[in-house]
Amino acid sequence: MKPNSKVLIIAGSDSSGGAGIQADIKTVTALGSYAMSTITAVTTQNTTGVKSIVGIDPKEIFKQIIYTCKDIKPDAIKIGMLHSPKVIKSVLRALNLIKIKKIILDPVMVAKGGAKLIDTSAIKLLKLKLIKKVSLITPNIPEAEILTTTKILDKEDMIYAANKLLGLGAKNVLIKGGHLSHKNVKDIFINKKDIKIFESRRHKTQNTHGTGCTLSSAITTFMSCGKPVKRSCELGIKYVNSAIKSNPKYGKGHGPINHLISLKVNTKFK
Repeated sequence: MKPNSKVLIIAGSDSSGGAGIQADIKTVTALGSYAMSTITAVTTQNTTGVKSIVGIDPKEIFKQIIYTCKDIKPDAIKIGMLHSPKVIKSVLRALNLIKIKKIILDPVMVAKGGAKLIDTSAIKLLKLKLIKKVSLITPNIPEAEILTTTKILDKEDMIYAANKLLGLGAKNVLIKGGHLSHKNVKDIFINKKDIKIFESRRHKTQNTHGTGCTLSSAITTFMSCGKPVKRSCELGIKYVNSAIKSNPKYGKGHGPINHLISLKVNTKFK
């Protein structure tokens, strides 16, 4: 099987493998595409929480992006953890040079265990500059609240916040509704012409580590293969929902989901 497309991931590393660049690479690979990476930070963590974060020099981040794309041009880019203004400026400078149109931003701000992963000045720069550069932004409820200074308690609040993000320059917005305590999970996609509510069954499990990273990478993969943004969101949500349902139950805290749900192993490897 040959890869269907090429995806560059710009994100932080998760030593436990459930989120970050590790989850991104697993997702892109499991969905049949080729993953490249730019590491923005190294975290020491497991399913119970984040112990430490070490940022990569912004100059090295810039060089990773440029040098990789100079040789293998990606069809789409997924951006995850960008923890400081210098890192965001470095990424923006690289994006301006490589000129890739399909860019998906997952504005990673807080880890599942509650650790803060981005500083306040970086959030301001993300809102001012980066959000206008990307094709789609995929915040969860807490991230959307931070970006829009809006309290989100229901579907109507999600739509209001999504419209505020459009006002900041976003082209397409997908707000993930998993943090609201409803029987079903409602994710809301919106742009200036369209609105779509994706409803999924909620699975009772604490093993949801890396769902945001996985979803944004799945959407990026589908978009890199030529699927429209709304359809890519729908397919990405289905993939993540299946991965949550069949989680491997690893770890003592918020365990990872099953990125391999899309694969059928050929009998000769069994």
